[in-house]
Amino acid sequence: MKYLLLLLLSFSAHAEEVLYLYNWNNYISDRTIERFERQCACRVEQDYYSDNEEMLARLAAGAAGYDLIVPTGNAVESLIRQHALRPLDKSKLPNLRNIAPSFMNTWFDPGNVYSVPYAYTITLIGYNSEKIRELNLPVDSWAVIFDPRYLAKIKGRVTVLDSQRELIAAALKYLGYSANDTDEKHWDLARDVILKAKPYWAAFNASSYIRALATGDIWLVHGYSNDIFQADQDAKAAGRKFRILASLPKEGAVLALDSMVLHRSGKHPRLALSFINFMLEGENSAELTNLIGSGNPNMAAMKYILSEIADNPAVFPKDMKNLEMLRDLDYRQRRIMSRIWTEIKLR
Repeated sequence: MKYLLLLLLSFSAHAEEVLYLYNWNNYISDRTIERFERQCACRVEQDYYSDNEEMLARLAAGAAGYDLIVPTGNAVESLIRQHALRPLDKSKLPNLRNIAPSFMNTWFDPGNVYSVPYAYTITLIGYNSEKIRELNLPVDSWAVIFDPRYLAKIKGRVTVLDSQRELIAAALKYLGYSANDTDEKHWDLARDVILKAKPYWAAFNASSYIRALATGDIWLVHGYSNDIFQADQDAKAAGRKFRILASLPKEGAVLALDSMVLHRSGKHPRLALSFINFMLEGENSAELTNLIGSGNPNMAAMKYILSEIADNPAVFPKDMKNLEMLRDLDYRQRRIMSRIWTEIKLR
């Protein structure tokens, strides 16, 4: 009996040494994880998602046990409304001072009660420098993604994100509206723009477009800035003659600030807070940016970021006034947008 009790206590202690992280694909360096595991004498287990809606749907369906999640602002707002998050014990986060004030106290979490900024991306235009230059296509406007006049020249060589919020937001910006416009008539106009462009696109793609860009199979994408950076790195590593470049459309774009939050179902909040504070160290935070080209809200990270990334305006734009973070939708709006999205995908 005594042996059984010791065994159970040993198993319990071992279980507490595992941090369960639910994160975006390719959103942390293996070296960073290994360094944290050595520091805390623990193990990090990760599950991955490729879209906020996917993550929210999985949690709503009963997925539990995640200590830490890295959602975008509108998803943080949704999780707060659902009372799904633990408040932060900021006394355990001395490195929180490293975050630039402009990324704190956001509309989705005033006072940062639940969230700590992690990294940001911009949804913009990525393109094959050689092919797009040959065709003399404009890359400073969403028109190159949505206007059949331009798309006719690159039919079958274009992908757009398989994300209803992101694609409809881009179409709204193209039409001159806010990415957060909730006027149903404007949503219908955005749907019509998408349906006119759809026959020219190769696919709705949220992940494998990185490889397709790097190999030259796809020439133009509506995608995330960090993915476009990765595609360029892969193209260079493979010795391709072309570069994969990014362009910020003049009509504006979506900025996605991803934050670290503690899910209420997690069993290891102390370990999760240790991980957050670890990731707030400048060198650890910079490692993510150097790996994937993400924007970084951490002031202490800047001196460790490679100059070619720090000087890239698609990663660190000098003017952010035309960038918007997506707001959460209420139940009725979600249902309407899902109906529009279904129509887009089926037609």
